[in-house]
Amino acid sequence: MKVTFFKRLKNFFRTTALGGLVAILPLVLIIILFRWIVNIIQKYLEPLVGLINTESELMIISLYIIAVLAIILLFFLLGLFIRTRVGRFFRTVLEEKYLSKIPGYKLARETVMQFFGKQKSFFREVVLVDIFNSGTLMTGFITDDHEDTDFLTVFVPTGPNPTSGNIYHVLKEKTVRTSTTVDVGMKTIISCGAGSCNLFKERTEKRDLEDEMRNV
Repeated sequence: MKVTFFKRLKNFFRTTALGGLVAILPLVLIIILFRWIVNIIQKYLEPLVGLINTESELMIISLYIIAVLAIILLFFLLGLFIRTRVGRFFRTVLEEKYLSKIPGYKLARETVMQFFGKQKSFFREVVLVDIFNSGTLMTGFITDDHEDTDFLTVFVPTGPNPTSGNIYHVLKEKTVRTSTTVDVGMKTIISCGAGSCNLFKERTEKRDLEDEMRNV
């Protein structure tokens, strides 16, 4: 009995720890990559900035600002290159042979594309769902509507990283449909809930209309 309990505890700890790692890993990798690029650019710009500005503290700030602007310019030039026929070819080869083999790359790419409205979303609709019957609503996205049953499949992402989350099969009556678009709903996840008033806007307007009708 004790062996079974400790085994379950071990499995629970392992799966929970791995889940946390998967949730935070993409964000950590992005930060590490960003810092690496900034450090490289700062290394080459430091002599030039030092000639213009001799104050050490101001020089560090200037280096960081210039490095960030250089990264934005680099991304812009890379985007221009990808728009060309040769660029599209290299991007396709790079994705098929290397990037697609990285765990979570495809999901992260699709999420970013949906966020900027560049790709049709595989999320059908934004809903508010009470998973645990506690009265607390979670922002979720319908991924499948089982027409022959009373259930919906809903993906509830973890903010601010929407590439990870949990999948729930919930009763339709437990979900609150919204008219919010998927890209707006995704922005509320990335911004840690900021802008979530849009999710309740339709319900608030409907409630105000009902109150007005009662007062007539």
